[in-house]
Amino acid sequence: MDLPVNPAAFQQQIRRDSNLMAQLFQNDPALAQALLGNDLNKLQDLLRERHHQRSELRRQQEEELALLDADPFDVEAQRKIEAAIRQKGIDENWAAALEYNPEAFARVIMLYVDMEVNGVPLKAFVDSGAQSTIISKSCAERCGLLRLLDQRYKGIALGVGQKEILGRIHVAPIKIGNIFYPCSFMVLDAPNMEFLFGLDMLRKHQCIIDLKENVLRVGGGEVSVPFLQEKDIPSHFLDDERFSKQASSSGPPDTSGTKEMTNNPRTGGQSSGSARGDLSQGLDFEAKVAKLVELGFGRDAVIQALKFFGGNEEQAAGYLFGG
Repeated sequence: MDLPVNPAAFQQQIRRDSNLMAQLFQNDPALAQALLGNDLNKLQDLLRERHHQRSELRRQQEEELALLDADPFDVEAQRKIEAAIRQKGIDENWAAALEYNPEAFARVIMLYVDMEVNGVPLKAFVDSGAQSTIISKSCAERCGLLRLLDQRYKGIALGVGQKEILGRIHVAPIKIGNIFYPCSFMVLDAPNMEFLFGLDMLRKHQCIIDLKENVLRVGGGEVSVPFLQEKDIPSHFLDDERFSKQASSSGPPDTSGTKEMTNNPRTGGQSSGSARGDLSQGLDFEAKVAKLVELGFGRDAVIQALKFFGGNEEQAAGYLFGG
């Protein structure tokens, strides 16, 4: 793509296409953030850099073709031919997946259900890949169970990362649907994870993860509870999943695939001249809200995203687009 003659017009044209912006945030977040920002010089520099990269790649390809033509039996030429064939196969595989299996590129919402632990309602993360059912120290304290902690079961849980096992609570009542079941927990010092319903209790209570009907069946089917929709899952659970740099695959202790989110605002946001604790004040903040609302997002969601990212418009947009 050649450099646009009028970068401002190019920027506005792309901004008006919400579908294209969403694709950019998925495939080229740096360019998407530059398009959403107000620094045209930064946008031009980025486009020049991309143009230079494409020119350099084209030059390298031409040199390789010339090398092959000169001596196709050269060892280095053969190595490059092999690499080119391999890359072509990868590109064709990616293109086929994009056309015939596009859902593979979408973000998957993890499985949560409503439960009660010792009479306290909470959102339980259902994870058949976790060996043990886990409750965090803070959640156990909120449920009035920390007094039952058996510290003889201390240890280190290894999975995606490692966490300290503070001990074990041998039995406590959980309520799934309208039925009470006995449950035991490993207690972890894991502020990023509240309650994880693991394989031990899934087996014990003969649970079935029915993805066709989108329900968790307990007791061989005597109770069915629906998996929560994205709108019903607490936003900080989704934030942890979305911005995690760890693997989302399951492992015994740290299987939520999330990382602890800080309560401090992200840096990089522009100040509106008001107190940091009230980002919703000021014309600058309202201008950012208006710009993101124009892209098709709800005002409440925009305000929440901007507050979460300390007023940083680009990061908020990336979050809203699902980047």
